[in-house]
Amino acid sequence: MALFGLRGFFESSPILQGEGLYMRAPEMRDHSQWVAQRAASRDFLTPWEPDWQEDELSRSSFRRRLQRQAEDIARDETYPFFIFELQTQVLMGGITLGQVRRGIAQAGTIGYWMAKDHANKGHMTRAVRALVDYGFSRLRLHRIEAACLPHNLASMRLLERNGFRKEGLARSYLRINGQWQDHVLYGLLDGDPR
Repeated sequence: MALFGLRGFFESSPILQGEGLYMRAPEMRDHSQWVAQRAASRDFLTPWEPDWQEDELSRSSFRRRLQRQAEDIARDETYPFFIFELQTQVLMGGITLGQVRRGIAQAGTIGYWMAKDHANKGHMTRAVRALVDYGFSRLRLHRIEAACLPHNLASMRLLERNGFRKEGLARSYLRINGQWQDHVLYGLLDGDPR
C-alpha cells in the first residue's frame, strides 16, 4: 500500500473490537464492498448526509478519500474506521473520530454511517462504544463530541446509550441533504459514566 504514502498508518493501524464486530482503517481493497453498501443504502443515507459528489462511488474518488484521510491521520486530526461484522467480515458501515483538537482542548468529534441492511441492530452502539474507549484510552482525549439532526431520534438514542449528554442546539450547523440544518450537540467527558 505504498501508493500515495499510505503505507505507514494502514500497516500499523489499530483494529478495534466490539461485540460481534471489528473496526479498522479503510483500505483500497474495501472499495467494492464500500460501493455496494453505499449504493444500496443511498436513499436511506441521503436525509442524514452531505450531498454526494457526481463521482462519489468511483475508485479514483475513494483513492482520494484515503489520501486525505492519511494526511489527516499524520497530522493527528482524524481517525477513520470501517465497521465489519466479525464472523462474515462484511462491511457494515463507517465511523470517524475527527476534528481532533489538542492543546487545552484535547477533544474530537465522532461521525458515523450504517448501511441500510445493518441499521437498527445495535452494531453502531457497539462501534461507538469501542471508538469512545479508543479516543479516551489511546488518544488520551478529554472530551468527545457528536451532533445529530433534531429529528434523528435513533441517533440521539444511540449517543445517549453510550453516555453522551445533550448540551444544546447549534443553528444551521451543517449542510445536510442540500440544506443548512440545525443539530443537537452532545458531549462525553472521559470521566463520565458510560
